[in-house]
Amino acid sequence: MSIHPFGRLPDGRAVREIRLANAAGATASVITFGAAIRDLVVPLGGGMGRVVLGFQALDGYLDNRRYLGVTAGRHASRIGEGRLVLDGTVHQLSRNDGRHHLHGGATGFSRRLWDIVEASESAVTLGLVSPDGEDGYPGRLDVRCTYRLEEPASLSVEMTATTDAPTIVSLAHHSYFTLTPGASIHGHRLQIPASRYVPFGPDLVPTGDLAPVGGTPYDFRTLRPIGGPDPSFRYDCCLVLDREGERLRPAARLEPPDGSLRLEVATTEPCLVLYDGAGLGGDWPSVDGSRLFAHAGLCLEPMRYPDSPNQPEFPQAVLRPGEIYRQLTAYEFIEP
Repeated sequence: MSIHPFGRLPDGRAVREIRLANAAGATASVITFGAAIRDLVVPLGGGMGRVVLGFQALDGYLDNRRYLGVTAGRHASRIGEGRLVLDGTVHQLSRNDGRHHLHGGATGFSRRLWDIVEASESAVTLGLVSPDGEDGYPGRLDVRCTYRLEEPASLSVEMTATTDAPTIVSLAHHSYFTLTPGASIHGHRLQIPASRYVPFGPDLVPTGDLAPVGGTPYDFRTLRPIGGPDPSFRYDCCLVLDREGERLRPAARLEPPDGSLRLEVATTEPCLVLYDGAGLGGDWPSVDGSRLFAHAGLCLEPMRYPDSPNQPEFPQAVLRPGEIYRQLTAYEFIEP
């Protein structure tokens, strides 16, 4: 493990990069701005392969409209009209996606500078205090995010939070994955054990229903190519995983066209948001100096239900004093 400068924010505060490694040779780069994974390299075919998208410099993360690698919160995905009613009290959250609240709002955890709480050769824990009223949320929230490089090539992401007043919490890791850097992810094959999905309206806010995936483009119950029903189709959908309880369970399997590597995702969360990177662009150079492009990577974001405060039929994401929010997700890379 080593810690390096990674630039300064406009107010002069220093951003740091933590570089992790394990015995098998896998490496990860984490930056304190947004608690973001900047780089992840795993053993592949006798060499090494980069499997996430990241920016070369801090400027990309200051702009970061597509949330590359960050920790999204206090509530990931959208909350319609930024409206939160909790225990009879109405809270107006910041609106940063038209009329709606997205990934924690105008500030959000993805645009906060986190502290290094603890670090070892293959793991780092970052911490953040979100004050009462930040982005409109009630309650002071104390958050921890731990990244661990497990042997031989697995990244685990553990997030915890406690509060001093009732609030809502649904965090999400927002890396863009690719197993064939430089090529569209539409050639990848994907499997997600989900029999239902959350239909979205035209503004990507849930309609309040849960629908079967059968006969829709959202049916990934068997391994198949990601490409949609036509070239213009975009995936930005929430799939409800087939699971019981809150233990770590399989959530996705991703393979490149040549089958040289596969990614297996397991999570404690009930939902997985699939975003195919349609909005990615080349405003800022990536880690290797190249420019990003549409569908250069995809997101597999474990989280609670989107817009849960406004959808009474969905399980709620309320956290109260004395309780501990916890999410665990593992991204494991396996050579055949």
